[in-house]
Amino acid sequence: MKKQLLSILPLFSEAEKKEVRGTADFFAFSFGPNNFKPQSTMAKMGQNVSLNLREVLNWIKLEYGHPRILITENGWFTDSHVKTEDTTAIYMMKNFLNQVLQAIRFDEIRVFGYTAWSLLDGFEWQDGYTTRRGLFYVDFNSKQKERKPKSSAHYYKQIIRENGFPLKESTSDVRGEFPCDFSWGVTESVLKPELVASSPQFTDPHLYVWNVTGNRLLHQVGGVKLKTRPGQCTDFVSIKRQVEMLARMKVTYYRFALDWPSVLPTGNLSTVNRQALRYYRCVVSEGLKLNISPMVTLYYPTHTQLGLPTPLQQSGGWLNPSTAKAFQDYAGLCFQELGDLVKLWITINEPNRLSDIYNRTGNDTYRAAHNLLIAHALAWHLYDRQYRPAQRGSVSLSLHSDWAEPANPYAESHWQAAERFLQFEIAWFAEPLFKTGDYPLAMREYIAFKNRQGLSRSTLPQFTEEERRLVKGTADFYALNHFTTRFVMHARQNGSHYDTDRDVQFLQDITCLSSPSRLAVLPWGQRKVLSWIRRNYGDLDVYITANGIDDPALENDELRKYYLEKYIQEARKAYLVDKVKIKGYYAFKLTEEKFKPRFGFFTSDLKAKSSIQFYNKLISNGGFPSENNSPRCSQTQRNTECTVCLFLVQKKPLIFFGCCFFSTLVLLLSITFFHKRKRRKFWKAKDFQHIPLKKGHKKVLS
Repeated sequence: MKKQLLSILPLFSEAEKKEVRGTADFFAFSFGPNNFKPQSTMAKMGQNVSLNLREVLNWIKLEYGHPRILITENGWFTDSHVKTEDTTAIYMMKNFLNQVLQAIRFDEIRVFGYTAWSLLDGFEWQDGYTTRRGLFYVDFNSKQKERKPKSSAHYYKQIIRENGFPLKESTSDVRGEFPCDFSWGVTESVLKPELVASSPQFTDPHLYVWNVTGNRLLHQVGGVKLKTRPGQCTDFVSIKRQVEMLARMKVTYYRFALDWPSVLPTGNLSTVNRQALRYYRCVVSEGLKLNISPMVTLYYPTHTQLGLPTPLQQSGGWLNPSTAKAFQDYAGLCFQELGDLVKLWITINEPNRLSDIYNRTGNDTYRAAHNLLIAHALAWHLYDRQYRPAQRGSVSLSLHSDWAEPANPYAESHWQAAERFLQFEIAWFAEPLFKTGDYPLAMREYIAFKNRQGLSRSTLPQFTEEERRLVKGTADFYALNHFTTRFVMHARQNGSHYDTDRDVQFLQDITCLSSPSRLAVLPWGQRKVLSWIRRNYGDLDVYITANGIDDPALENDELRKYYLEKYIQEARKAYLVDKVKIKGYYAFKLTEEKFKPRFGFFTSDLKAKSSIQFYNKLISNGGFPSENNSPRCSQTQRNTECTVCLFLVQKKPLIFFGCCFFSTLVLLLSITFFHKRKRRKFWKAKDFQHIPLKKGHKKVLS
C-alpha cells in the first residue's frame, strides 16, 4: 500500500506507531455483499455464490498472529419486491455460519461472536431501497411502516436456540430385530450374459501340445479325440465371481436385472436367445445353492441408456403403444423359463425417471409413462392368470421415491412445492396402481391450471374405462428405491416439459452431510416417505429395493457404514413405531462401475470394502438387538453353510490339487510299505537257510 500510495498516504511517526500498535483487544470485521456482489444470484437462491468466509478467517489468523475475532456484520440481500420469503438470505446465512463453524472446529480460529446484518430493512447506501437486507420486512409505502419477521429471522432464531447445526433424527434409536423372514438383500443393475463358457475345454475334443521351447504355441495332436462334458454354471467366470461376492455378503436375497435386448434381440419371440436365458437361470440356481433367493427385474432403463431391443427403439420406443405388448411377450417368456425359481419379480425399474430421456416435451414424457403403466399391467395380469397358481410368486414395479422437504420451512409455498414434487414423482405411478386406476387429482388439476394460465401446453393422457380396470391393483407390493431427501422450493416456470410443469426447484443445503455426488445423508427422510406411502396407499407390503450412497473410499468406506446404520435404523422405526409392513431391505449396490460414483460394496476390480463386514453384522443380528439379548433368529447354520460354500468355490483348484496329492501320497506309501514287507520276507527266508540244523534234520525249502 505504501509503495503504490506513497505520495498521498500519511506516514506514521515513531511515536504514533508506538501509540497505535496493540490498541485492539480483538479483530472485528464485516463480510457480505458489500465486499463482493455477484451478478444474477437470485435465480439460484445464492447457490452459485462462492464467497469463502472460512478462507478470510484463515488469512486473518495467519496475517495478524491468531487474534480473537468478532464478525460484526454479515448477511445477504434480496430484491426489493421480496417480502418475507427471503430464502436466499437463509441459504447464504447457512453458508456463512457453517464456514465460521468449520473455521472454529477444524482451523482452531478464535472466533468468539457473530452479528447478523441487519435488524430491519433500510436505506442501503449506493443501492438505496432497491435491495433489502433486514431480518424484518419494512413496508416503506405504508404510513405505519409495519415490520414483519422474515423467514431469515425465524431461521436465525433457530440457529441461536440450537447453537449451530446439530444432527437431526426423527426420534432416538430403537433397539430390536426385524422378523425372522425379513429379506436382507443386495441390488445389482443389469447383468450382461456370457453366451459361452470361459474355457473351451468343455466343447473342444482335441488334444494340444504346448511348444514351450519353440514358438510357445499350442499345436493340435492329430488322431486323438477326448471326451467333453456340457458346460456347468460355474464355468462362467462372471457367475463364479458373483457367487463368491454374494457368499461374502451373507445376504438372503439378490436383486439383479435381465438385459431385454440380449434375451430378445429382435424385440419379439421370433428370435429367442436361449444361451442368455440359460445364463440367467445359472445365476439364480447358483444363488439358491447358497440359500440366496432372487428378486429379478425384467427391465432396467437408466437416464443414459433406454435398454430396449434395437427394433423397438427404432419404432418409437415407449412412445409407441405396441411396445407394451412386446414387453408382455418378453415378460411371459421370462416367467416361463425362470418362474419356477423366482418368487419376486420387478417388471420395470424406476419408470418415473424416464423423463430424463423422453424430455422433448411434457406430452412425450406423459405418453411414455402411460405406455409403461400399460406394459406393467399387461405383464402382471399375464402372471396372475397363467403363472401365479403354480409358481406362487409376487410382481410389482419399483419407483424412485426420494423424500421432499421445503427448502424454506417458514414459507407455505415451499410446503406446497414439496407435496407437489411427491405427487408428480411418486403418486404419478402409485395412484393408478394402488388406488384409483387414474393419475393423481393434484397432478391433473395443476397441469390444467397451468394450461389455463397459458404457462404450459402439456396434457396428461386419459385412461379409458378399460385401461383403468387393467391398471388398478396390479402390484402385489410397494417397491421403492430411496437414496436421499431433496430440498425444494416453488419456482414458477414456463414451458411444456415435465420438469417445468411441476414448478419445483431444488436447493443444496451446505449444512447437510453429503456424498461426492451431492446426495444429502438425511436418514429421517426415508422414514417420512415410508409413512407417506402408508398414509396414502394403505397397509401395503413394502420392499426397500435400493438404498445406498456413493463413498469415494476404496477400502475403509466409513460414509457407507454410517449411511447403512442410520437408514436401516429409520426403517426399523418405520416398521416398529409407524407400523409400515417392511418386508425387506436391499442395499445398493454389489459392485461399482468404472468412472461412475462409487456405490458398490466391491470395487470395479472386485476388491471388498470394509462395509461388507458391517452389513454382515447387521444381517446376522437381524437389526439392532438389545445389548443383553442375543438375536432371536439364529443365522449360524446359514452363515456356516455360506462359509463352507465360499471356501469350496474359492479353493476348488487347490482342493483338487490337494486331493490328487493326497491320493498320490497314499499310493506311494502303500507301495513303499508293500515293497518293504516283501523285502523283509525275502531276507528272512534267506537268513533261515543259513541257520545250522541238528543232526538228522533235513533242510526244507519252501
